Amino acid sequence: MKRLVLGVQYDGNSWHGWQTQPSGNTVQDTLEKALQLFTGAADIRVTCAGRTDAGVHGIEQVVHFDTDLYRAEYSWVNGVNTFLPASVAVQWAKELPMDPESDDNFHARFSARARTYHYILHNCKVRSPMWMNRAGWVFRPLDVERMRAAAAHLIGEHDFTSFRASGCQAKTPVKNMYSIQIQRQGEMIIFTLRASAFLHHMVRNIIGSLIFVGTGKREPEWMGQVLTSLNREIAAPTFMPDGLYLAKIDYEDKWQLPQRELVETLAFLSFL
Repeated sequence: MKRLVLGVQYDGNSWHGWQTQPSGNTVQDTLEKALQLFTGAADIRVTCAGRTDAGVHGIEQVVHFDTDLYRAEYSWVNGVNTFLPASVAVQWAKELPMDPESDDNFHARFSARARTYHYILHNCKVRSPMWMNRAGWVFRPLDVERMRAAAAHLIGEHDFTSFRASGCQAKTPVKNMYSIQIQRQGEMIIFTLRASAFLHHMVRNIIGSLIFVGTGKREPEWMGQVLTSLNREIAAPTFMPDGLYLAKIDYEDKWQLPQRELVETLAFLSFL
């Protein structure tokens, strides 16, 4: 028995989120069906690094499953992709040993050290059809410096209850926000958030509140007040999912996963 780890990329617009649903119209359902068709195995269930909502894209989702089947790593990529639609593709595969008696096996979720999300925002008076379902849109001018000042209040280990969805199932709202970068390129603003983990809707709730500050509706210090209030009703409404991308999951080097470098994903988003 061995543990297969896959890097998966997907366009979230085609699916009702990552997690399996009775409708079967999710990324997880589609990937598991492709794995079953490729291997001939009756039942393959994958575990992901972090679930994404409907409309949220995955530049590099990481999943694992256990199997006793042998395939070359490139075959796991090319073979599974044969059974996947154009909106989902396996990018890489890595075979790791799996010892049922050990507590040190790789786990897509629990072995993760950090997660990185990008949010792409189109800031222009007029909406653009070219960015539909690819970026969020705000027609009011946004002040990047004000948003950076507001974001600084979120850095470090905090209770992020104020940015947590009511249905969030996380065991604790305490997370460590390592960095929030905000870069403007013409009409586009790219937010990059890296943390130990994220709560349900946490990124979209933070983006909505940063936009309140960026438009002048709130002062930068308000972000700190929202954080310490532990009250979701004080923060801004949840922002649209269109521009949200799960970019990278960080793991220890010992696993030797063939992940793409973060600079590559940033370059990709800049090109968009």
